[in-house]
Formats: sequence, structure tokens, C-alpha cells
Amino acid sequence: MSADSIAIVWNPAKTSKDDLEAAVADAAPEGAEVSWIETTEDDPGRGQAEQALADGATLVIAAGGDGTVRGVAEALADADTEADLGIVPLGTGNLLARNLEIPLGSIPKAVARAITGEARTIDLAWADAEIGGAPCRHAFTVMAGVGVDAHMITETDEDLKGRIGWLAYVESLGRAVNASDVIPMGLAIDGSARAEQQAHTLIVGNCGILTGGITLLPDADPADGELDMLLLSADGVAGWLDTMRSMVWDNGLRRLVRGEETAASSDSVTHRRVRSVTVDLGKARVLELDGDEVGETSHVVFTIQPGALRVRR
Repeated sequence: MSADSIAIVWNPAKTSKDDLEAAVADAAPEGAEVSWIETTEDDPGRGQAEQALADGATLVIAAGGDGTVRGVAEALADADTEADLGIVPLGTGNLLARNLEIPLGSIPKAVARAITGEARTIDLAWADAEIGGAPCRHAFTVMAGVGVDAHMITETDEDLKGRIGWLAYVESLGRAVNASDVIPMGLAIDGSARAEQQAHTLIVGNCGILTGGITLLPDADPADGELDMLLLSADGVAGWLDTMRSMVWDNGLRRLVRGEETAASSDSVTHRRVRSVTVDLGKARVLELDGDEVGETSHVVFTIQPGALRVRR
């Protein structure tokens, strides 16, 4: 195949092929070979990206939601390929696209950026867990978590999400808080001995920005070779008030005003930079990756693969 070989891995539930084809025709260089591979309900992107690489693609564009981006990223990182990743964000969260400032809401702009933009090397995070009695390994591009954030995903009404987008997560937050209790967690960080913690939420991230422009992990950099870990342990009104103060003031407004470079912890909020963390939970919890529920687990290992992807942006 030619040097310019573009594979479009697209979710037909998110947009029409006609809209994508028109944008690709405008942006693709003369002589470029373009192939199209649809995702399926059973395989949102990984298998299609593997097929694209086997066919010689030098640029694989994920056109879909976060699940499609995650699946394509998994395949590229596992293949240790020089092929670039392009992103056309068509989902609800579009988390990696937000963090990399890839155009949202415009297929032509996103396709043009994916085809003509410069490639930036970023890291990819991995979660190894036992789910349903079987070991599994999944990548995540932005954040993974157990606790309130995972409950928020499972409590979100899918019909409502389809109508109002990311605001549906806000509607489910109150029910998620009620469903999450403080439990014991054993954490082994960067190969150290296990330490016991009490918390209701653990979040590990490679990027820090969520939908709505909320910055949950202010130190996160997708190309620094590290993960950012957030542990939340609020219990009762006073604890939740401390959590809100930490997020809105300490790591929000005050940080911007003072130009502080390191996230601040508090009584109910702990920030850390890690390369790996092994988590043993007091009971099985829902694990979410980039906003997708992948099942319940009581043991998970989070790691970082530095420089795993080249993303056009």
C-alpha cells in the first residue's frame, strides 16, 4: 500500500458514512488510500484497528465515542506500530479529544486535524483486573476508577444521556453518592509494600479534564510517563464540604490565582503521582474505564505505558 494509507474505524450508530466520506475527501491528500471498517456492538474498535494495521494502514482514525477511541488505542499500543492515531469525536464524553484540544462538534474540522495535524506522542494507561472470575486487560486513555465515579456511570439513564449529553451524569451524581460507602482498600504503589486505606472512590488518570471542562486531576499530563491518583474518603457532611473546598478552591481558583504547580491534598482528598498501583478492595466494586463500565472487581493493577501512541492533533 502507499505511504498515505488511512483506515477509518467508525461507529455507524454515531454518524452517517456520507458525512465522514465528504470530510475525508476534502482533507485527504491526493493518492491516499482510504479504507472503511465498521465497529460492532461486540467489538467497538480493537479488532477493526488490528485489521487496519494488518492491511498496512499508516493512520488509523477512530470515529466514534470513547469506547471506539479506547479500542483503537489498545490495538495500536499492543502492536508497537509507527502508525498514527486520529480521532473524530462523536460520543458523549469525548474525553481524550477534550484533553488534546481536538475539535468537538465538527466532523470536517476533526477529520482535517486527524489527517493533516502533527503527531504528538502520549502515554497509555492499562488496567489488569479479574472480572467475572476471569483475568482481563484493558487500556484507558484518560481515567479509570472505582467508587462514586463508577456508580455515576452505572446510574446514568442511557435515554437521558442520548437527549441531553453529559448533563445526564450530573442527574445521576446524587444517587451515585448514596450508593457509595467508605470501604477498606489496600494500595501498593510503585512496587512498595501494601498500605491500608479507607476511601469510597479511587481514580487513576493519564489526563485530567472531564466533560464540562471540569479538571479533576490538575497535575495530569498525558506525556509525562506517570499516572495521577486521586483518593476520596469523605464521610458525612463535613467530609463532603472538605472535598468540595479542595476541588473548587484549593485545586481550582486558588491554584489558578497563585500559579501553583502541584495538586493540594486535604483531610478527605489525596493526590499522588504514581507509575503503578495495585488495588485490593474490601468488596467487589464496579470498574469504569474512560466512562465505560467493564464489570465488578476486587483486585486491579493500574500501570502506565510511556510513549505508547502517536496522536494527530
